[in-house]
This record gives sequence, C-alpha cells and structure tokens, in this order.
Amino acid sequence: MRIGPYSITGKTILAPMAGVTDRPFRQLCKRLGAAMAVSEMVTANSLLWGSRKTLNRTNHEGEQEPRVVQIAGSDPALLAQAARYNADNGAQIIDINMGCPAKKVCNVMAGSALLRDERLVERILASVVAAVEVPVTLKIRTGWDSNNRNGVRIARIAEATGIQALAVHGRTRACGYSGTAEYDTIKAIKEEVSIPVIANGDITSPDKARQVLEYSGADAVMIGRAAQGNPWIFRETNHYLETGEHLPRPALHEIRSTVLEHIRAIYTFYGERTGVRMARKHICWYSKAQPHGAAFRQAVNQLETSKQQLAAIRDFFDRLIINEELAA
Repeated sequence: MRIGPYSITGKTILAPMAGVTDRPFRQLCKRLGAAMAVSEMVTANSLLWGSRKTLNRTNHEGEQEPRVVQIAGSDPALLAQAARYNADNGAQIIDINMGCPAKKVCNVMAGSALLRDERLVERILASVVAAVEVPVTLKIRTGWDSNNRNGVRIARIAEATGIQALAVHGRTRACGYSGTAEYDTIKAIKEEVSIPVIANGDITSPDKARQVLEYSGADAVMIGRAAQGNPWIFRETNHYLETGEHLPRPALHEIRSTVLEHIRAIYTFYGERTGVRMARKHICWYSKAQPHGAAFRQAVNQLETSKQQLAAIRDFFDRLIINEELAA
C-alpha cells in the first residue's frame, strides 16, 4: 500500500486515540510491528496550537516515518491552515478526522457530524488537499446512523478531491462504540474506489484481522482499543497474516520489560507530574489480563510518584513470574 511517496509495508496500523496515541505509545507500537501510527487529534483552532497539550501531540522527535498527524474541525479554511501548520512542523501525512463520535466534537459539527453535510465534506477535503504538498488521508464512519449510511458517497468524494487513503470505522456515528462493527459498507467502499482503504472497528485478534481483510478486500486494518495494554497485537497479527501460524503470547519477562520501558518513556516525555497521571491508565491496561490485576489497579491508582509506580510494576510482575515458575 502506498500513500503518496510512502510505502506502507505491513497491514496493521495504530488508530488515532485521544489521550492514548502519544509519541511514546506510537513509537512502542511501531517497534512491535505497526506499519503506521496516527497521532492524537489536533484541533484546527489556532488559538490552542501553543498549548502544552497540542505541542505534545505534534511532537515527532525521533519517530519512525511516516509521521501522521490527524486534524479536526469544521471550517475548510481553518483546517487548511492547520494542515499547513502541521506539515511545516514535521507531519509527513495529514489525516482528517470525520470519524470521531464524541459529543463534544460532534456538537461543534466536527468529527463524524460532518458526514451529514456532503457538500461541506467536499469543500473541506478540497481545501486541505490544496493547502499542502504532503499526502492527505481521511478517516470516516459508515454514516450518521443506520438509515444514513453514506460512506460510499463520501468515499467517492474523497477520491475525487485527491484524498490518498481512506480509513473506515464500521459503525455509524449513532452507534458510538456500542454493538458490533459491520464490514459490508467497507467492502462496498473498497469496490467503489481505487485509493487504499483501511478497515477499522472490532479488530481484536489476528484471526479477526484476517477475516476482515478477506471479506472486505481492504488494504490494511486499523487497530485501536485492542492495542491498549497489548501493543504485541501488531507483531502477532503480522505474523499470522504472513504465515497462518499464531505466535505465543509474550512471556511475563518480556511484558515486564516492555511495560517498564513504556512507562519510563512517558515520564521522559511529559515530566514527573503529568507523566505519573498519564501512566496510570496504561499501567491498568497492562494488568487487566493478569491474575490479581484488580487489586493491583486499585493500589497503583493511589500512587503519586514515578518511583512508587515503577516499584509497584516491578513488584507486581516479579510476583507473577515467581508464581509461574513455582507452578511449572
């Protein structure tokens, strides 16, 4: 799959997730096999570009190419300005968000709310594509609600305006994240356009990834929530797609090492105070599949320093490793 000058060699991509896909997590997922990773959503409101949150979201230092920044808004001129700003600051691909179902985004006619106005969609896409020399991609949902699945029409508009790849979440805006994703619309979109199509929604395992790829004909899959606390899903999925064989789950020693590496990277990136807060959710996600994880999560959420968090992580996984060795 090619997006402009960039050859995307794998079939697994990390989805953009607000508060999750920061630089430390993107780098980790890429190291573990994600062919591409999309940044957290950056607002088109230029008044916020100097905020610490936005500066963190647009920090790509040392990141493996291609560097992809997702922008969100509803005004074509402001989105074009945001695209230029991010391209000038290191973004190699600009992704436009028309898939977020969050009320605070849709209430200002951004994200998936835009799907209700196809003429505005066309104006936005044409404006952003014309504003930058880097490739522009688009993320959408299948439509506004079950009675208004206009994903195929949006895909045709996207291709006609110069969008170079399209990611489609197999739910409508009205679905939020409830129910199950459907891939019929993604299949129909893939049959309609010649640009790369990336399938998103409920890609929770290597088997599901292959099933969705085979059914929809999509060029790649985009993995979001299933990567939280499980960045190894990219390595495992790549291996299964290439060989048809399942890799064993990572050993506790590797999990321990990866968690500590990731959490330390968070402290380095955000600093002590913010880093401790940002680390909590990741620590909790990593512990969910482990015995006694609930008690650990309750305790670790009360800790206030990086030193305490790191000690708790080491102790938790050391105990799991000892118990596993005793049971062997």
